[in-house]
Amino acid sequence: MTRSLRIVLLSSLSALALAGCGDTKTDPAKEQEVIAKVAAPASKSWSQTVTRTAEGGYVMGNPDASIKIIEFASLTCPHCAEFSKESHEEIKRDFIDTGRVSLEVRNFIRDPLDATAAAVVHCVPAERYYPLLENVFATQEELYEGVKGNEGAAEAAMKLPPAQRFPALAKALKIDQFFQSRGISAEQLSACLGKVENITTLEKNTNAAIEKYQVQGTPTFLINGQVAEGVATWPLLRDRLRTMGAR
Repeated sequence: MTRSLRIVLLSSLSALALAGCGDTKTDPAKEQEVIAKVAAPASKSWSQTVTRTAEGGYVMGNPDASIKIIEFASLTCPHCAEFSKESHEEIKRDFIDTGRVSLEVRNFIRDPLDATAAAVVHCVPAERYYPLLENVFATQEELYEGVKGNEGAAEAAMKLPPAQRFPALAKALKIDQFFQSRGISAEQLSACLGKVENITTLEKNTNAAIEKYQVQGTPTFLINGQVAEGVATWPLLRDRLRTMGAR
């Protein structure tokens, strides 16, 4: 059995998850017939339709889409940020808005910085999840900037009781300033990060991904419940979707 993560509440800031950002290789599949488009609800497009799942993810698109993608993504993974930047307009326009494809993102936490940021993103309403997620990926370097020179304060924060730990870590690494500049108030941040279950739920879901799907790197994609081996970039995923009939 794969060893579960124990990085968030039990380890120091220097501890990292087992996951990394993996390399990719092509994995060709047989071309299938074109899937018919599905009309969106009258009031909005499919890419504006977002619901939270029991597994802690957020599904964008037609819940009955023929092709269901699950992405395990880390907010501190450069490859995840690259995928988001390359894909977010095209995947919505050409795949999700056709009703053929849905995308569910499940946060896969790798370190305390990642866990703190992911908890905040999970505290916003469902309709704000993807815009905020995409913004974090687009400005990932700014998130990293808060770490520089503040490692000592962060280490001290990690030694506090769990209910105090992540609000203190957010201040130490300037995560609070990062999200306040994106419309989340100090009160909202404190309430979100003061609930230990918001962090432990992310940890539990990350461990479940490791144990059920053997996820070891991010991004990792499932397509219709199966790990898409060798597919971890937008061009490779786009080609796979087209091969499966989303064209």
